[in-house]
Amino acid sequence: MKRPHPKKEIEAALLYAEANGWVVEPKKGNGHAWGRIYCPYNDSDCRCGEFCITSIWSTPRNAVNHANNLKRVVDNCTTRRKKTAR
Repeated sequence: MKRPHPKKEIEAALLYAEANGWVVEPKKGNGHAWGRIYCPYNDSDCRCGEFCITSIWSTPRNAVNHANNLKRVVDNCTTRRKKTAR
């Protein structure tokens, strides 16, 4: 079980990512990044790695915007879009 994110909006976005197959990996220790999310598809067409790994900030300036950005990354995954379009 992963440790929950302190911001409820971001925790909801992380649950959304996990529901879509993304791997949520909390970072050990303290720092600016709480952890990372990793794309479930190991695909060379996946935006040259731009959206394959995304950092999760521990204390973003605006938690709602950061949560929305995390959901956008999951929704805009090129490989996911191809698979759901079939």
